[in-house]
Amino acid sequence: MIRRKNEVPVEFKCIRGGNGEAEMHKLLLGEEEMYGKGRMFNHMILAPGNSIGEHTHSGDNEVFYFLKGSGEYNDNGTVVTVGPGDVTICNDGELHGLVNNGSEAIELIALILY
Repeated sequence: MIRRKNEVPVEFKCIRGGNGEAEMHKLLLGEEEMYGKGRMFNHMILAPGNSIGEHTHSGDNEVFYFLKGSGEYNDNGTVVTVGPGDVTICNDGELHGLVNNGSEAIELIALILY
């Protein structure tokens, strides 16, 4: 199967009470395409000044792979700068959040697995 760019659903959503909206390109569509192993595999774009609110994962984990831009990532209360090529992993029971405090959009791949 091939899903062409114009066939990839795009959603704009405020995530976990963050500022502004994230642009989410849904690479896999739901649990069926993830074989019941996860619930999200997205290419996300976060404009300058926007954020993903801090939240704790329960029963799953989330991985971010950063493609472009830089920002401040909250890793269980420790805030670090992240940028292209960095990978963050928020495991079950852990907290994370992301703020785009830079001058260009952050682009990342986000994956949530059970």
